[in-house]
Amino acid sequence: MQTDMTVGKPMKMLLNFTIPVFIGNVFQQLYSMADAVIVGKFVGTKGLAAVGATGTITFLIIGFLMGLTTGFTVLTSQKFGAGRMDEMRKTVGNAAILSAVIAVIMTAVSMLGMHRLLVFMHTPEDIFDGAYGYIMIICAGIFTQVLYNLVSSVLRALGNSKTPLYFLILAAGLNIVLDLVFIIFFHWGAPGAAWATVISQGVSGLLCLVYIWKAVPELRMKREDWHFNKDIAAKQISVGIPMGLQYSITAIGTMMVQSSLNILGSYAVAAFTAGNKIENIFTQAFVAIGTTISTYNAQNIGARKLDRVRQGFRATDVIGCAYAVIAGFILFFAGKYFSYLFISDNADVVIPMVDTYLRCVGMFLVPLYVVNCYRNGFQGMGYGLLPMLSGVAELVGRGVMAVIAANKKSYTMACMASPFAWVVATVLLIVLYFYVMKDMKKKLCL
Repeated sequence: MQTDMTVGKPMKMLLNFTIPVFIGNVFQQLYSMADAVIVGKFVGTKGLAAVGATGTITFLIIGFLMGLTTGFTVLTSQKFGAGRMDEMRKTVGNAAILSAVIAVIMTAVSMLGMHRLLVFMHTPEDIFDGAYGYIMIICAGIFTQVLYNLVSSVLRALGNSKTPLYFLILAAGLNIVLDLVFIIFFHWGAPGAAWATVISQGVSGLLCLVYIWKAVPELRMKREDWHFNKDIAAKQISVGIPMGLQYSITAIGTMMVQSSLNILGSYAVAAFTAGNKIENIFTQAFVAIGTTISTYNAQNIGARKLDRVRQGFRATDVIGCAYAVIAGFILFFAGKYFSYLFISDNADVVIPMVDTYLRCVGMFLVPLYVVNCYRNGFQGMGYGLLPMLSGVAELVGRGVMAVIAANKKSYTMACMASPFAWVVATVLLIVLYFYVMKDMKKKLCL
């Protein structure tokens, strides 16, 4: 079911859209979390560290693709909000062509350069082979990531956040089953978890594609919709590439932190990995809010309703800040207990380190909400480069803390890298909000 987000009460509409996206994001996180849990339990701490050592690289790849496909469909959402269905379908055709080309390029580049990258990141020798085997399979399956993220982004652009969720839940269950089969029965170790992820993601994407063909008449593509249009492509690239780079910039900063962790050894990597998986489950609400406000703003800008955009930001502030306080409290005081899901050996060393990580991030979830909401909100309004500045601010923040952590060989400083980056980016985004709203008012001649 498609949703027109240009009418109705913003708070109720945003909540109704956000909740399915949040649940879907959690299930998407269950892909990597299931990998970590099953590998940690049945392969051991070093197996968990092998998966964790590639976590930032996986985030770099998948994050870029998520940002890219979401950016490509901002124009789709704007055309849908304006009621221009023929133009909307053309944006979908162009997005598919652009995504396919980029998937081919990324697959080739990532697979050719992966060994050098792992060496550059000081991946510990005792987990190098497992890490390399895992990430190469993820790279080989980039097309499945593109497929799911593109078709789900198209559905969300039309206001449908529930259908991708249903298929993702099914695929997450399949991923867990395949993890168990490949790791326990076939003894494939960390690479088995990667195969499970790629296969499950592909199934989810195919199911979404079949649904679009059978149940969404607005997306019944005609031959002319597949003609590549340079003007449409230029607009999509102007938003999609900056959104993808935004994730990439964040990932590069995280890779710097990962390098500082690798120096500290496999236990530090395992603890950071477990803590990060737990954090990601709790913070998917902020990612969902960002996805929601992007779609909401895009439709309302297409309908020239800037006041509703302001109302949307105010509504998400209430939702996001309230959730941040509750989630932060849980992570700070009880987060470490979730780590028993991952750790099978050396718990006396690893779990206190997980607790340190979760206490650090738990205190700074409000800035993380601001980063996700306002950055995506601006992008939904058609701004590509300005929000990316906050990504640069994050990169600088993480980089500074990573250098300090490496020099001092401090695990705590490494854990504080992301919170520090969120605070720096938040300050910039608050300033940008006033500029963006003023500039958009001029553009819409309101």
